[in-house]
Parts: sequence; structure tokens; C-alpha cells
Amino acid sequence: GTLAKIAQVVQLQDGTVRAIVQGQSRLRVLTFAQSDPYLRATIEELPDKAPEGLEIQALMRTVQAQIEQYVANGAPVPPEAAVAARNITEPGLLADMVAYSPDMSTEQRQELLETIDVVERLKLVTDFLAHQIEILELKGKIQSEVKSEMDKTQREYILREQLKAIQRELGEDDPQQAEINELRDKVEAAGMPEEIKTRAIKEIDRMSRIPSASPEVGVIRTYVDWLVGLPWNVSTDDQLDIKEAARILDEDHYGLEKIKERILEYLAVRTLADEIRSPILAFVGPPGVGKTSLGKSIAKAMGRKFVRMSLGGIHDEAEIRGHRRTYIGALPGRIVQSIKTAGSNNPVFMLDEVDKIGMDFRGDPSSALLEVLDPEQNNTFQDNYLEVPFDLSKVLFVATANLLDPIPAALRDRMEIVHLPGYTEQEKIEIGKRFLIPKQMTNHGLKDKHIQITDAAMTELVRSYTHEAGVRNLERELANVMRKVARQVAEGRKRKTVIDEKKLSELLGPQRFEYGELEPEDQIGSATGLVVTEVGGDVIAIEVTRMEGREDFILTGQLGEVMRESARAGLSWTRANARSLGIDRELFEKNTLHIHVPAGAIPKDGPSAGITMATAIVSGLTGIPVRKDVAMTGEITLRGRVLPIGGLKSKILAAHLSGAKIVILPRKNEKDLRDIPDEIRKSIKLILVDSMEQVLEAALRRKPKPLVAEPPKVIKGNDPLDPEPDAQPVVRRSNFPPTDQPPVAVQGG
Repeated sequence: GTLAKIAQVVQLQDGTVRAIVQGQSRLRVLTFAQSDPYLRATIEELPDKAPEGLEIQALMRTVQAQIEQYVANGAPVPPEAAVAARNITEPGLLADMVAYSPDMSTEQRQELLETIDVVERLKLVTDFLAHQIEILELKGKIQSEVKSEMDKTQREYILREQLKAIQRELGEDDPQQAEINELRDKVEAAGMPEEIKTRAIKEIDRMSRIPSASPEVGVIRTYVDWLVGLPWNVSTDDQLDIKEAARILDEDHYGLEKIKERILEYLAVRTLADEIRSPILAFVGPPGVGKTSLGKSIAKAMGRKFVRMSLGGIHDEAEIRGHRRTYIGALPGRIVQSIKTAGSNNPVFMLDEVDKIGMDFRGDPSSALLEVLDPEQNNTFQDNYLEVPFDLSKVLFVATANLLDPIPAALRDRMEIVHLPGYTEQEKIEIGKRFLIPKQMTNHGLKDKHIQITDAAMTELVRSYTHEAGVRNLERELANVMRKVARQVAEGRKRKTVIDEKKLSELLGPQRFEYGELEPEDQIGSATGLVVTEVGGDVIAIEVTRMEGREDFILTGQLGEVMRESARAGLSWTRANARSLGIDRELFEKNTLHIHVPAGAIPKDGPSAGITMATAIVSGLTGIPVRKDVAMTGEITLRGRVLPIGGLKSKILAAHLSGAKIVILPRKNEKDLRDIPDEIRKSIKLILVDSMEQVLEAALRRKPKPLVAEPPKVIKGNDPLDPEPDAQPVVRRSNFPPTDQPPVAVQGG
């Protein structure tokens, strides 16, 4: 414990008593003599006994030096404390003096008080002072750095102000004023509309009132730079020579007559009317048919700049409209950025992969495109960053897509859809000979003396090594051939390499693809249908078999719901007309019908196989074979009507490649036949039909013989409703719907 002397007692207002005591010495309690009303004890004082020697002197001098350094570094103690410490000769008293420091915690003071050994007490004090000195030095260093930085900033400010004063005296502008004047000149020369020019001048005036060191200056400067950098009044002159434009389009692309015709029509109207809104076209077709490259050719033919923006995978609406200037690092959207890059306000602007736009919590980019692609609104398109209208009505927007369904209806309504169904085999061969072979020869450093590809090899390459609507894989396979020939040339081959069918097989290996083939012989219960896939048209076989057993109807081949319903519609029509088709009704009741559509691993759907399924069912139940050279497509109704279908060109191309001689089509698709190339129409007989009766007449080897119905047995009676004795019942021989027109054959070659 501690022996203390009471120096003062103070009674507070709340009745508590506060005493001020002065410590005298450390003590040890020997015995307690009294506990009530207060404690009395016998004690033994513990005087400080410091050992003599060099160690105690060294510790005292260390503590005294630390106290002086502690005070010098700005410790919260009076400066006189260092002098008092220097004059103390008692080691214990010197150690106890340090306990008065406000930096020492109560726990540290308690530990110091409980330490009887003077040497240990001095060591505790030494550790405490060393720690506090280190803290004060670090604090001083930080304060010095802060003060130095503040002094530097203040010095720069004073120097800048002095420089401004000197420049004013010399009649010169400061750098910020020079920049402001330069921006004003750019605004005057930009040719922007008056209201936008006023907005730019207002921003420059605000910039002149802000200190040059402010971050807002950079934000305003960037904004004004974007305003003056846009081509407000800069347009390229259209190439209005229609013949020259047609030559350029034909030079770059083979086929695609509809699109070329549409561009030439636009140019023709431009020659007659100066002010005309640009069309907004959408090229929809499978990959590799030249949608993107066609945009470049359109720009070249019209003499316009070309910019391209890929929309695939975009999820943020700000990619289109830009960010507002309140965000750090904000910039205009990619529409405005591309217009600035083009340097004119009437470029050909390609929006690539418009069917692959995403949507998430950041917004819907397709909705932002509604204003861009609306001719009634895009003359005042407003970017979030610019916050002023920009005229996009002179821009010729061209969108591309692989599929039409993913495009939102509102966006699809704003575009003029142009379908690219894919190239015919002959078109692919011509594209390969005119464009792809010369391009790949140049890319691989080959010349005419090194390689020659025969027409038969090109046909084989298109048919057996590629399976696509476009020509991308064809170009890839040609590059493969060129690489192998280039290696032979590099190894020293001198003779020209002639690529024929045999050589092609050596270079590329065995055939990889086969177009759907027709049956080699007439088959019972098997009919050939026509479908459209992502890579173009194809043929499919539909097989029907019947098995004795309970009445059932099985569908296999990964058929979609629409295709399943078409099969059931075909079966229902067949059952309803069974007698006229020569089919005994007991066949349905005692047999299981199974329809299978190979290949089983590929999902299939759509209504256009309805007449094919019905034909296969009739063939399977009547035993009449289907002609091997017939392919067909069309939707069936319960009354046997044949409804129109889509993708006619692709389907007829597939039928041609498969070797079909006759194609059965809905009569209502006659209007689409003008899209079929002449060389294909000459090689295929096209039969237009209205009803299933006409389909069966063209597809089956012979016409089904109706079953002869037995006359109903007449029971004579007196009922006035009984028929007359000589009255004959009327038996309807066919449930076929009446048709006004016979099947029409569009005879080919």
C-alpha cells in the first residue's frame, strides 16, 4: 500500500466527500488491529533502497535525457519538468516523477507504484518514455509534411496570382484565358445550331469564373470539346450516278438483288428530291451471307462514310445514350461517338447483331434504340451527356440480325425488313470463284502459276465440305487448301497444283456433309418433307409404320408441340376420309400407328410438314408407295386444305440439291416463286395444290380406290318417314372438300 497524508477534505453538494492526499512512502501491512468503525493496522514502511554502482547511474542519466527529449518534442508537461528532473538525485523519486505525465495510463501508474525495486521501476519508466518519444517524433513528422504541403500550395497560389498580375501589365492573357478564347473560336467555327451555340458559350463563361485548379474546369472543357467536335453541319455528297452505284454493288457482292434494288431506288429518289429521310433497313439472314460487308458496299456505292457498332451482348442503356455529366468520367453514348468518328452527319451507320441485345437491371438498350431508329423522332435525338438535340435523320441506319423473333416488336416495326435467305449452290460457286479464291490466293502469297481449282472441285467443296447458308465456312476451307499448297510451294514444288475432286479429297480428307438424300426407290409409308434450319433449307424423311395391337398413335424424333399437332391433324383427316381413301376403319382400331422423323437427336417444330405426314400416313395404311423423286411442304387443316408456309426459297434450294424432280407447294405460295432462280425453276417441276386430294394425286404412285359401301338395309313399315320402296339411299363416296381449281404444275426443265 501507500502511506499518505490527508491534505484537504471537500464535501460536495450531493453529500459525497472528496479528499486530496499526498503520498509519503510505500508500505506493507503487518496486522489489522481494528476493522470498525474504520480500519487500523500495524505497518512497515518500505523505503527506496537503490543499489550503488554504475548501472543505477546510467539508468538515471538515461531517464533524465529521455525526459528532456520528451519535453522538447512537445509533451503535455511544463518545460520546467526537464530542469527538475536533472536536479533529482534520488533514483526512486526520479522514477516516481514520470508518473505525473498525462500520457501515462492508470494501469501503468498502478504498475509503477507496485514496483518496489528501484532498478525495475527505472526500467519501466525508460520503456514508457521511449515509446512516448517515438510517438511524438512521428506526430511531428506528419505535421511537418502537412505544413510543407500547405506552404507549397500557398506559394504556388501566390506565384500564380503574381503571374496573372504581370501578364495583365504586359497585356497578355493567362493560359486559362487563352484556352477559353480558343474554345470560343471553335464554337463559332463549328456551325452548330444557334440554341446549342448559346449553350456552349454559357458553359465557357462558367468555366472562366472557376479557378483553373478546380476539377470542374476539366469537366466543362471535355463537354465543350465534344460539342465542337460533332459534325453539326458537315455532310458528304451522295454519289447519285445510279449506274456507277450499281457497278460498285455488283463488284463487291454477287446476288442479293433485292437489297441492291432497294439502295438504287433510294438513290433514284435522291436525284429527284433533295430533302428525303433516309430509310432504316434491317438485313435478316443466317450467318455468313454478307450482311455486314454489304453495309460497307452500300457506303462505298453512295460515297458516304461508314461506321459500325456491334450491339451483341450490350446490357447497359447508357451504351446507347451515354452517361449524365454528374458521373465521374462520363462520356456520350456510342451513337454520338461513332458520328464524331465518321466526321459527317450522314454516314451509313451499321447496327450489327441487333437481335442479340441484352437487358438487365441497368436498363433496356433496345428501348433506347427506339428513338434512334424512328424517322419521326431521330431528328432531335438527345444524348444524356450532351443534353442537346442532334439530328440523326440524315444517317442511313442499317441493322443486321440472324433471327427476327428476338427483336422487340416496337423496334422491329421501325425497320424495313429485308430477308437474306442464303445463297444457292451456284451462287456460292460464283462467289468462291470471283471473290474468295482471289482473296485467299493474295493472303497466302500464291499466284495463278501455283494453283488452279476446277469447277468440279468447287462444286464438291460447296456440297460435301460445307453446310451453311452463307460462305464463311467455304472461305475457311479454301484457306485450308491454300495453306497446304503454299507449303508445297515453299518446299520447292515448281509445277502448278490442279485441285480436282480427287486432289480435294487428299487435301481435306473425306466428305464431311451430305445434303438430305431422297429414297433410292419408291417407299410405302415414307415421304420427303422440306424444312428451314439456321444454315438454310434441308430435306427430312417422315416415316410411318403400323403394328397390330391396340389403337394408339406414337410420335418420335424430338418433335415440337406444333409439329405434333400437325401429325394429329393429318391422322384425323385420314380417319375422317378413310372410306374414300380405301382404308378399312378396323385398321385404326386394331393397329398402332408410329410416326418417326429422323434424325432423332435434332429438335424439330413447325406446321409445314403437315401434308408430308398425312401423305406418309395414307401411304402406310393403303400400301401405295410414295414417289421417290417428290418433296413437299405445306400446312394441313382438318378439312384437308393446304395452307401457305414460309422459307420457300430455302426449301426449294434444298429440294434441288437433294435431287428432287417434283416439289409440291401450297397454291397461295405462288407469289413467292419469283424469288426462285431461273436455273432451279428449270430443273424442278413445281406443283401448286389447294387440297390433300391434289397432294395425294401428285405424290402417290396410284390413286387410292374408295371402298364400296353396302346399301343400308330398309325395313318397311307404316311410318310416314320411311323411304319409298324404290328409293335408293345416297352414299357419299368422298369427304374431300370441293375445290374450284385443279392442281397446277409449274413445269420446269
